[in-house]
Amino acid sequence: MKKELIDEVYEKKDHIKKMGGDARIEKQHKAGKLTARERIEILLDKGSFIEVNPFVEKRNTDFGLDKIDLPADGVVTGYGTIDGRPVAVFAQDFTVMGGSLGEMHGFKIAYIMDFAMKMGMPIIGLNDSGGARIQEGVDALKGYGDIFYRNTLASGVVPQISVIMGPCAGGAVYSPAIGDFIVMTKNPGCYMFITGPGVIKTVTGEEVTPQALGGWEAHSMRSGNCHLVADDDESALVLVRRLISYLPLNNLDDPPVVQTGDDPARTTPQIYDLLPEDPQKPYDVRDIIRQVVDNGEFLEIHPFYAQNATVGFARMDGRSVGIVANNPRFYAGTLDVNSSDKIARFVRFCDAFNIPILTFVDVPGYLPGVDQEYGGIIRHGAKILFAYSEATVPMVTIILRKAYGGAYLAMGSKHLG
Repeated sequence: MKKELIDEVYEKKDHIKKMGGDARIEKQHKAGKLTARERIEILLDKGSFIEVNPFVEKRNTDFGLDKIDLPADGVVTGYGTIDGRPVAVFAQDFTVMGGSLGEMHGFKIAYIMDFAMKMGMPIIGLNDSGGARIQEGVDALKGYGDIFYRNTLASGVVPQISVIMGPCAGGAVYSPAIGDFIVMTKNPGCYMFITGPGVIKTVTGEEVTPQALGGWEAHSMRSGNCHLVADDDESALVLVRRLISYLPLNNLDDPPVVQTGDDPARTTPQIYDLLPEDPQKPYDVRDIIRQVVDNGEFLEIHPFYAQNATVGFARMDGRSVGIVANNPRFYAGTLDVNSSDKIARFVRFCDAFNIPILTFVDVPGYLPGVDQEYGGIIRHGAKILFAYSEATVPMVTIILRKAYGGAYLAMGSKHLG
């Protein structure tokens, strides 16, 4: 093989690594965001990333695309390790045509998802995209369809984590929604919604900013789409590494065991001081949880949403456990529409991935009210009963003070198996 051909390959590879070029990278940094490759370096163990399909580019040449250079078609895909355990990653790069998704962009993501399912490793998506590449028309929509289909096939098979690190609008939001966990940053340029402020103003006359409509507060506090929030790109990626440490690689694997140094036989007399004797006096159940679990470390999921219920991951004797609890600090710990969805989804995830469930119960019942009945509390409340009843992982339920009526049954009672 001629040396010139080999040199050409390496030159092209160096060009691809620069993605959108120095000017656009600088603009990305000024917006408080990292590039796709910088994010991958922080997320994965140093030197572990293996890029897949780096030379894949667009096929479409219509509407001036033949005159535009799109290195890697705007998305970096591959695999590497987190704490020595394999994961698959795709990272959209906003410096390349706004990270827009075209046919081959979608192909690259679908390919790495197929690879992850075949090898049994988690999928982590770093989303920073302006949406579909309209110049490619239906071919771009095909890319989305291929991804959604694989999101569905991977559900309950390998963990799927999406990190929203920039715009995520229109059809792009469905992939994170089908997955297991969504992490968002507080960057003003980070948001997700189906229809943007411009469309809403045209159709309904309502005026709203992108952040108010789809920023981290909207989705972590109101809609419940966002599970975890971080200040910036780097802290979001560190948070993902922490989340992965509690999860198995796939549904046939067991969660990792970590040497925590916490004596599993220790007593917790501090609980007596934290737990009020008066059943109507509120307290924060997270204080109780931290006394019980290893080293007081508790990764709460949905910390700002439906706060009358608390869910998250912890360890006991170094083994991952899923924690579910009523929190009397909010709405007296009652079950309502949102907390029912929050608990049911978390229990089903733990069951799918072989994570034992520890439930702390202090519940006066389901929240009464016309809004709750109209909101479907019967349907949503039944989801908890279904989730606990179908679960086959080990389950331990601790009644802290009270458990009344149907809520007693729903909160992991022994009658549900």
